[in-house]
Amino acid sequence: MKNRFETFAAGIIDLNRCLQKIKDTEMKRFGLRASHAMCLYYLGRNNEGLTVTQLTALCREDKAAVSRSLSQLVEKGFVYCTLTENKRSYRTPYFLTAQGQNLTSLMNERIETALSHCGNGLSEKQRNAFYDALEVIRANMTTYLNCE
Repeated sequence: MKNRFETFAAGIIDLNRCLQKIKDTEMKRFGLRASHAMCLYYLGRNNEGLTVTQLTALCREDKAAVSRSLSQLVEKGFVYCTLTENKRSYRTPYFLTAQGQNLTSLMNERIETALSHCGNGLSEKQRNAFYDALEVIRANMTTYLNCE
């Protein structure tokens, strides 16, 4: 029998690898990269817009990667921001364009399809227990790392 560490590490690594492959495959359908997925997702959930700093926290990516993704999304016409003279770009909120809103609607449909397929065979009780346990482990790991 595998020990807990081996089972945990292998499971998390495999889940992350699969998630990245799903994002890559799905975003290629739209001519985008996996790195664009989370920016679009969170902008789609926040009609009031989000700054680079807010997106960095939500996407759990570094500021440079988020800024790069946003620049590419602006260039492709999915996202826009309005810079004023005295504001720095990292404090300026970004918004979805109409084209970006259409794209996020399609993305959300694909997300629901993927989640439904990946959770196939789980009861609602099992699904809830999984997400509850995942959140406890994530919070505990964060606390552990902040204490070291």
